[in-house]
Amino acid sequence: MTDLITLRGVQKYYGDYHALRDINLTIREGEFFSLLGPSGCGKTTLLRVIAGFEGVSGGTVMISGRDMSDVPPNKRPTNMVFQSYAIFPHLTVGQNVAFGLRTRRDIAKSQHAALVKEALHLVGLDGYENRASHAMSGGQRQRVALARALILKPKVLLLDEPLSALDKKMREHMQVELIRLQRHIGITFILVTHDQEEALVMSDRIAVMFAGEIGQLDDPETLYRRPNSRRVAEFIGKMNFLPAQVTGIDGAVTLDIAGFGVTQVPHVQVPEGAVIGPAAVGIRPETLAILFEGETASRHETTATVDEVVYYGDMTYYDVRVKDVPEPLTIAMKNLIGRPVLEVGAQTRIGWDERAIVVF
Repeated sequence: MTDLITLRGVQKYYGDYHALRDINLTIREGEFFSLLGPSGCGKTTLLRVIAGFEGVSGGTVMISGRDMSDVPPNKRPTNMVFQSYAIFPHLTVGQNVAFGLRTRRDIAKSQHAALVKEALHLVGLDGYENRASHAMSGGQRQRVALARALILKPKVLLLDEPLSALDKKMREHMQVELIRLQRHIGITFILVTHDQEEALVMSDRIAVMFAGEIGQLDDPETLYRRPNSRRVAEFIGKMNFLPAQVTGIDGAVTLDIAGFGVTQVPHVQVPEGAVIGPAAVGIRPETLAILFEGETASRHETTATVDEVVYYGDMTYYDVRVKDVPEPLTIAMKNLIGRPVLEVGAQTRIGWDERAIVVF
């Protein structure tokens, strides 16, 4: 992919508040890119900087190799879909979609109807031109907002938490629709979200932000399986943490893990510059397993006591206590036919695999 957006040393201050801290970032042409992080981390500010709604206090923003310092929002090859959709209730769907064309003197009015029809077709709203926009559902209004942004054929579509107002079922449906739409039209999408699952499902790459900085930038699988810090691991999904000691770093890294004993892991699972001494290890709930009667661990096992049980229908989440581990460990198990659900207080065995361990 060709680089489309480049941010170099971008800083943003609001008075004494440092909102963006030395952001260096490249976003590729045709990429579905997400800015993910907790509220107040700077992700929406960064999106608005790219759009031109916010100026920078330092650094440069470049799109297609051009410095955007003196380029206003309406002259940038970007368009934004806001969290509130900003649909005009007194206008029809067609009039809402065509609204941005009013300022485009290079597009004849005779072309507007065809462009509206094309944009509505892209978002699956064929024939809705004359519908009253105030009577549309939340999912339909979101599609209208997308069509209004896409009608101007931007190089970059900026999405500021566009699904947050939808219910869970519609949100999941629209995630799939946005993926389909982005692949079909092939332009760059930049999504701002605080929803980890949403980012993992939709993105080619994700920048995880904390306090105005990028904590990690990677593809979804790497972020989930190999987080580079404890704060990234805690924000992306659920992870169990256990105290450990690094006792050797030659060839493989030797660990003595509380409750799990001595094991070795390859260097890829350990941060650079690891030294002998105290450490913490992380392991995801789905990479631990309750071992039922007749089952054996593929690699290692230890004993545990069930401390809490949360049943979700397709899954059961167990909190278990393991000797020498300070906090309960969470284990996610699929509810297969014939597999019982254990009760609180039950004694059990748990299986684990050193290949699932991340060292911090």
